[in-house]
Formats: sequence, C-alpha cells, structure tokens
Amino acid sequence: MSVTVLVPTALQKFTDNQAVLECTGSNIAELFDSLETVCPGIKSRLCDETGAPRRFLNLYVNSEDIRFLDGTATTLKDGDEVSIVPAVAGG
Repeated sequence: MSVTVLVPTALQKFTDNQAVLECTGSNIAELFDSLETVCPGIKSRLCDETGAPRRFLNLYVNSEDIRFLDGTATTLKDGDEVSIVPAVAGG
C-alpha cells in the first residue's frame, strides 16, 4: 500500500530535499515508522517521546485533520495523501 506524504520545507533536510514521498503504513503511527526508515531522524521531529504528533504540527489525511479522525490510529489506504503542515502563529 502506497501513501503520498507531502513534506514541508522545514523537514526536507531529512528527505534529501524531496517535498513528496511515497511511504507505507496502515495508519499514521505506522507511517511515522516507515518515514523514519526512509528518512532517519525525521520521526523525532514529527512525534514526541510518547509517539504523539508534536503540537506545532498539523497532519491531514486527504484534507481531513487527524485530530478530528482517530489521531495516530487514523487508518490509511492505498492512494491516500498525508500532508504535514507546520502550525502558523503570530499576530
């Protein structure tokens, strides 16, 4: 099963400057593990020590925020698109 991952510029140093990756995983947690295998060091930028997504990152599966789905247990299927979007703050 192949999932397309859209990587923000800030994390592309871990992806050999690739903005789009093809990875595998049946859910977001497995996708994080797959990303770490392909791009060592990226998982610590995506997850805290408990495996939860870092609070300054928003993750979307096919434009749906995983916070309103099943979090890291959100099921993925072949052809899904996962977007990693850094939170924007300021005033």
